[in-house]
Amino acid sequence: MSDTVLMQYLGFEPKNEWREYSFQVRYGGEDVRDFTLTILNEAFTSHRVRYQDAPDVCSVKLRRELIANPNHPSHTNFTISDAELADYKAGHSPKTSNHLYGAKPRDEY
Repeated sequence: MSDTVLMQYLGFEPKNEWREYSFQVRYGGEDVRDFTLTILNEAFTSHRVRYQDAPDVCSVKLRRELIANPNHPSHTNFTISDAELADYKAGHSPKTSNHLYGAKPRDEY
């Protein structure tokens, strides 16, 4: 039996107050489990997460759960917390520069 774990994003479904992101995890050969992660709509409207980043945010959370519980997580439904959104945003924000433009090239005469 292989120790390989394959995680596949299946898509999302909008609900009234949140979005549900579905993943399927294959452990080795025949062992398959479905997971659902949710993000509140308010997190999108308050710009704490971008729509295009949501699947990645969820996959990071699910990977952490799979690593913390290698013999299968006890839950199959998870909610992304405000702290997890802040951690993701901090780790994926572009680095700011002190200068709007690069250093001016020196003229050599």
